[in-house]
Amino acid sequence: MKVIQLLFIVIALMLVPKPFHALGESPAGSGELDDLADQALQMTKAGKYEEAKKFLTHFSEVFPASGSSRPLSMDELRILTMSHDYAVESINQVSVDHAQKVNAVTKFRLVIDTLSSRYQPLWVEMEDPIMEAFSDVKTAAEEGDMEAYHSTLNTFLSKYNIIQPSVRLDLPVERSQALDAKITYLDHYRKNVLKSEGMTELTTLEGDLKDLFENVTEDEADPSLWWVIISTGSIIISTLSYVGWRKYKGQKEAKTTERQKN
Repeated sequence: MKVIQLLFIVIALMLVPKPFHALGESPAGSGELDDLADQALQMTKAGKYEEAKKFLTHFSEVFPASGSSRPLSMDELRILTMSHDYAVESINQVSVDHAQKVNAVTKFRLVIDTLSSRYQPLWVEMEDPIMEAFSDVKTAAEEGDMEAYHSTLNTFLSKYNIIQPSVRLDLPVERSQALDAKITYLDHYRKNVLKSEGMTELTTLEGDLKDLFENVTEDEADPSLWWVIISTGSIIISTLSYVGWRKYKGQKEAKTTERQKN
């Protein structure tokens, strides 16, 4: 029975969550690049824009020579570069308010995490604020409140814009483009959505957004881990069967011996 207990302990240890940086190696070196992006975001949130700028600048210096476990595709590199440039530009512009600066650097931070994470990315943590913002849009549209509708729609678009590059990195091209097209239509043809037939499009988009987060938050365990679990489970089952067979055989032999004595 000690062998069985040991096998259960091994499985339990394998299922213990790993530290964030251990979840996956970045295509450009996870540790330092991820830390630089995070530090830039923390400094921005604290209003320390010069310090944030230094971290962003250092990132651009370190990235080319940081090494790579896999090459970035042209689209990945373009998204990374654009998000970095936008973050730097926002930090540098005095006319950009604090909230916009935070959003810009957050967008960059999420892109870096998406490229480095093999499992659930950070951008899915935006599910609640994004879905709540969209719910407000739908409510305003149903009530026909034009002013509230435009205000809530602007809020939703601003929040979705933060995760949009990361979504493009995580989703198949066809699916991300289809989602972008629906959101772009919602923005460009705002008045049409307020009409009765436009509510169907809002309901459809709401379903797409729910699917977006649900699909990513589903269990995404490493296939190799599942193989180990299944293999170990098979060993446990085999061991239990063997122990049961030995017990049955022993009892049968004991009964046979007892009958022979009688």
